Formats: sequence, structure tokens, C-alpha cells
Amino acid sequence: MKRVRCPKCDQFITFDETRYEAGQSLVFECPNCGKQFGIRMGVSHLRNTQKEENPEEEMTEANCGSLLVIENVFHYKQVLPLRMGDNTIGRYMKGSKTTLPIETNDPSVDMLHCVINVSRGKNGKLKYVLRDGPSNTGTFVDNEILGDRERRVLEDGSLFTIGATSIILRTADSSED
Repeated sequence: MKRVRCPKCDQFITFDETRYEAGQSLVFECPNCGKQFGIRMGVSHLRNTQKEENPEEEMTEANCGSLLVIENVFHYKQVLPLRMGDNTIGRYMKGSKTTLPIETNDPSVDMLHCVINVSRGKNGKLKYVLRDGPSNTGTFVDNEILGDRERRVLEDGSLFTIGATSIILRTADSSED
């Protein structure tokens, strides 16, 4: 049995994947919220970018927080795990050098749009610094565009926008509050 998650309410739907062939498209209707969505059977070409059950409960020493990509007309909700050092964010395309690819059809998100650097501050706590890629459409924090070479320190719950895609930072410390 295989489980898929509703992109709207996160409810799991279970089905027997052995009845379908690779490449076959399936359409589901969530019994909880009524959202209709489709999947294609087969193996994803992306590495596992989404966390399983509850990303807040799976925080480990190696994990440095996550980015919550908010659902919009171009894509479904996604959770991307952060690591120490530079985390490059951009649109998924085969062969791109992006470490946190967003599965989207949003043409205003560049293949290498922006970078979040995760490091330890002087007090030993994790520090999150955002900078633009440089991108064609810019990176916005609190509705202000980041200038060339400008860097912005982000806190837990910080919202930033690339193209038509909004992203929320969830720090590793957020589960401790």
C-alpha cells in the first residue's frame, strides 16, 4: 500500500500501487476537504526534498531547519530541509546546480534564484542569512527587494518571495518554543 498526501489539508490517502503501471496518471479526491489532485506513478527524479510525516518532529542535529514553500497556482506545498553552509534555492530543472529545487512551473523563479546561508553565530545559535542569486525578478523580504550584494538575516517565521512563490523559514529552534 502507498500513501499520498493531499496538497491542501495534508490528509493521507492510501491506495494499492501494485494495480498501476509506472508512468500512469491517477486522480484523487480528498475525502477530508474535497480537493482533486493528480499524481503520476513511478520514481521521482528529484532527491527526497520533502519530509515525511511531521517536519517539526523530525529535527535532528544534522538538520538546520526547513523552508515551507506555500502552495499557489504554480505548485503544491513543499518542505525543503536546510543544511549548514550555502543552500541555493531555485526552480527544479534537470542538471541545475540548485541544492533546494522547487518543483514549480513559475517562470519568474530562476534556476538559481537566491541563497540562504546557515551558520553558527557568536552565541552558538544558528544564523540564517538570505541573499539574491542574482535573479532576474529579485528576492523580496517584507515586500522590500534585496539590493545587489545586500544580505538579510532571517528569523523563524520570516516570509520571503521569489517570483510568484512565497516561502516561510522554519528554524531548527522553532520546535523548542
